[in-house]
Amino acid sequence: MKNARFVFTLLFCGVLFTSITGAKASLSVSDKASLQAAMQRYISRSLVNGTYLSMNRKTGDIRALHPVTAHPAILQLGKYFVLCFDFRDDRGKSVNIDFYIARREQSYVVFHSEVDNRVLLQRLMKAGKAKRAD
Repeated sequence: MKNARFVFTLLFCGVLFTSITGAKASLSVSDKASLQAAMQRYISRSLVNGTYLSMNRKTGDIRALHPVTAHPAILQLGKYFVLCFDFRDDRGKSVNIDFYIARREQSYVVFHSEVDNRVLLQRLMKAGKAKRAD
């Protein structure tokens, strides 16, 4: 999967940067890779004919979103995490989806997603509840 190689490259670069600068990561490289993999698996399993379907809550309209790339940043919300992925709609408009992830035994699982709605995440960040997990 092309996106999986991209995620691996980003994680490798992050490990290299951490090693060179001596910066201390709060999440292990293994955890970061597992979080990204959990998001990738969730997206892959949710695709319908190669698209992620999203329903507008007000109008009931359904739009097909095409996966583009994962964001390298991981946010921590207490014991939970938020990862983001860029999609494009059929008109080429960029649509961001935030995936909320929890640890389940030795792996991670997506328990909530916000499509093209940064209000929740911005509110959590402003309140100091969601912070970058470097």
